[in-house]
Amino acid sequence: MIRPINKDQVSLQQASVPATLSDSSIANDLIDTLKAHDHECVGMAANMINIHKQIIAVSFGPAKIAMLNPKIISKKTPYETSEGFLSLSGQRPVKRYQQIVVKFMDLQGKNQTLPLEGFPAQIVQHEIDHCNGILI
Repeated sequence: MIRPINKDQVSLQQASVPATLSDSSIANDLIDTLKAHDHECVGMAANMINIHKQIIAVSFGPAKIAMLNPKIISKKTPYETSEGFLSLSGQRPVKRYQQIVVKFMDLQGKNQTLPLEGFPAQIVQHEIDHCNGILI
């Protein structure tokens, strides 16, 4: 189900709580909402649909992937960039890492480890920040 976008900055700055496999319907709603905003957005955290669970959805090309409780376990090669955010207007400067390894639970309840670099790594870092209540 497509959910409305949360634009309340106070709400968005609240850290999210860990997700469980029973939260998979939230992950599916997040993917549906991300698909509906494909033209302007490449990733979303559950707090963007006003649910404070550690769930993100990201676009890797045509594929949409949900991650429960994502954690960056390795990062290399820092760089400065600027990013936008569907819930706020404009761009803001931010520090990111060119290469990361993210650990998460998939929608089948399996723990996954995924190395990422470049723009996909940037997307995941941005969305994990949202889970932690960090606005760019």
